[in-house]
Amino acid sequence: MEYTVKDIHKIYGFTTWTDKQKVDELLRLDAQMYCNLGTDSTAFERTEVKKISKNIYQIIKKIDKPTGDMFLHNEDNIKK
Repeated sequence: MEYTVKDIHKIYGFTTWTDKQKVDELLRLDAQMYCNLGTDSTAFERTEVKKISKNIYQIIKKIDKPTGDMFLHNEDNIKK
């Protein structure tokens, strides 16, 4: 099944998936969002992708705290 960003919380709640499977799928969704951005993307679209991406990293932090902290820290440093 192909998951979308609307399924982020559903993925987090899967009990039959390992933590690695959850993190991998969340990162795949994150990468897919950024790959779909282009030079013709509006500022609003870029802002929305960053907002969803931060949400994904916060969920990853609930699954694997060190990894989630690293992603959130790096995202904050990129904005500066």
